[in-house]
Amino acid sequence: MNDVPQRDILGIPVVALKWQPALELVTSRIHANQFTKIAWLNAHCANVAQGDSDYRRALNGFLILPDGIGVDIASRVLHGSSFPDNLNGTDFVPALLKFIDEPLRVGLLGAKPEEVARACKNFKKQTPQHDIQVISDGFFDGTNEQVILEKLAQFRPHILLVAMGVPRQELFIAHAISEAHCICVFGVGALFDFQAGTTKRAPSWMRKFRIEWVYRLLLEPQRLWRRYLVGNPLFLWHLLKYRLRLKGNNNG
Repeated sequence: MNDVPQRDILGIPVVALKWQPALELVTSRIHANQFTKIAWLNAHCANVAQGDSDYRRALNGFLILPDGIGVDIASRVLHGSSFPDNLNGTDFVPALLKFIDEPLRVGLLGAKPEEVARACKNFKKQTPQHDIQVISDGFFDGTNEQVILEKLAQFRPHILLVAMGVPRQELFIAHAISEAHCICVFGVGALFDFQAGTTKRAPSWMRKFRIEWVYRLLLEPQRLWRRYLVGNPLFLWHLLKYRLRLKGNNNG
C-alpha cells in the first residue's frame, strides 16, 4: 500500500484520493486478483480504535478510506487540508458496483435476515450485470461460522460486503477472511440498512453540508446519542492530544 497516498489520522493511515482514482484503485485490485481488506474511518471508528487495541491492530491490514467531516477536520488540523473527497461507504460501494461494467460475483454477509435479503434485491436492481448473493445474515456464532466460510470459498466473490458494525466486522474479516474466500472484502457497517430502506438517508442538502450525522441522531436518538453527543467531543479531545504529542515529538 506504499504506492497509495495516505494521511495519518490519530496513528491510522487513511487513503487520500479523489473519487475516480479511488474507484480505479479498488477496481485494479479486483482485476489483479489482489486480496484486499477495506474499511472506513470516521470519528466514531477513531474513538473505538483509541480504546480497543485488537481493533486498532486489525486496521493495520486494511486499506482505509475517509468517511465524514470528523476525519476531514482531523486532516486539516494535522496536515493542513481536508481529504480530497469524502469516500463514505454508503455512497462508495454502490458507486463501485456501477463503475465496474463486467460481471462480478458479489457476496453479502451481515445484518438481519430480512434486511440483507432486501439489500440484495435492491443491489440487483441497481447493478443487474453482477451475480449478487446473500451468504448469510450477521447472526451466527462459532458453531456455523465454518459452514459460512465454506460457502464463501465455493462462491469466492470478487467483492464481499460484511455488515456487522464496528469493530465486529473488521475483527471478523481480520481473523476469518482470506484470499481463499474472496478478492476484496469491505466492512460496510449500516450499508445494508440503507439499501434495504430500513434506515433513510438524510436529505441531499444535509449531506452537502456534511451534517448527515444530525439526521441520523434525530431518527435514532436513544441508540445514537452517545456516539455523537459524547463521541464527537471525545474525538476532538483525542485529536488535540495527538496534535500536541506530535508537536512535542517534533520539538524534541
